[in-house]
Amino acid sequence: MSIRAARARIIASAVVLASLPALVGTPAAAHDSAVRLDFLGERELPNALAFQGTTVGGLSAISYDVQSGTYYVISDDRSQTGPARFYTAHVDFADGTLKGVELTGTHPWLRPDGTTFPPTSTATSTVAPDPEGIAVDPRDGTLAWTSEGERIVSSDGPALLGDPWIRRATTTGTYTGQLPLPPQLHMNSQEFGPRKNQTLEGVTFTPDGRRIVTAMEDPLYQDGDDPTPEHGALTRITVHDARTGQPPAQYAYPLEPLFATPPAGSTDTNGVSDLVALDRDRFLVLERASIYSDNNWKARIYLVDLHGATDVLGRDSLTDPSSARPVRPVRKTLVTDLSDVPGLTRVDNVEGITLGPRLPDGRRTVVLVSDDNFAARQVTQFIAFAAHGI
Repeated sequence: MSIRAARARIIASAVVLASLPALVGTPAAAHDSAVRLDFLGERELPNALAFQGTTVGGLSAISYDVQSGTYYVISDDRSQTGPARFYTAHVDFADGTLKGVELTGTHPWLRPDGTTFPPTSTATSTVAPDPEGIAVDPRDGTLAWTSEGERIVSSDGPALLGDPWIRRATTTGTYTGQLPLPPQLHMNSQEFGPRKNQTLEGVTFTPDGRRIVTAMEDPLYQDGDDPTPEHGALTRITVHDARTGQPPAQYAYPLEPLFATPPAGSTDTNGVSDLVALDRDRFLVLERASIYSDNNWKARIYLVDLHGATDVLGRDSLTDPSSARPVRPVRKTLVTDLSDVPGLTRVDNVEGITLGPRLPDGRRTVVLVSDDNFAARQVTQFIAFAAHGI
């Protein structure tokens, strides 16, 4: 596809998005979700915490292993302060509240040849992973993790492209395989495919372990513009068969309009930062507004149902006006806006969500983690809730 054709498709997509009903979230006080969350507490890790030879930071996703009671937390460090890696942790829910969080170990992600990942270098055309999602396979305790890839395009030299990926690994980071991607999710030097830093952000297994489900943070170029304060957008949720790795289905996810006011001249937006499966078709999805330049963060949790949504696997564009079949996105309902949670005095860059153990009263715990971007003015938070209706 030529650059001219790609841009023409983007313009047409923007027109279609503008004609869609506004994708505006329901106020938290008036939500109609089957899930309700009770706040259990918040704990922070010290800034730039030194742990087993690494600097802790950039925690972008979290996943709980029911069998071992271990939490796995991924760092989005692109082998800059240390090798691309993940951590294990213990979360203490004594007396039905969040009492503490303790890191228990760390492992680097390994390449197929068993070596760690070097940093990105345009000089050597090296692309480090941008780790963003992590999930525990409930059948055997192994891991799936995602990278957002890379897209560096300039007018005076060749592009440096790295596809996003979904990889499988052992609990010590050893590579065991990679899942195939739908062709629309591969990086392109033209304005077609994923945007830089807006690709595979979340991954989860369904409870039976048969499906691996991923979420794109924001729209593909051909799916329209990013969310703004005036309009939402459509991004994609992809379902993979966990046995074969093949993607049998994909769905459109309706992103909210930007729900935090950006500073003047900012290009910040909001998108899906993680998801966790409740069953085969229902998920808790975390949307986060990234207003980094103003250190102003907003995060919301939605209950999402795939039933009745259009399978868009194979569609180049979700908003192509020439398509014979309109796209019906997944259904979503607001569960909570973290800014409205009594007792939660600060909301940082919350990027990860998982289901934890059940409390003695039967409620399922939900644990969130924030990415401090290795910045002194931010914090690494663990936030916990007890859920009704799960």
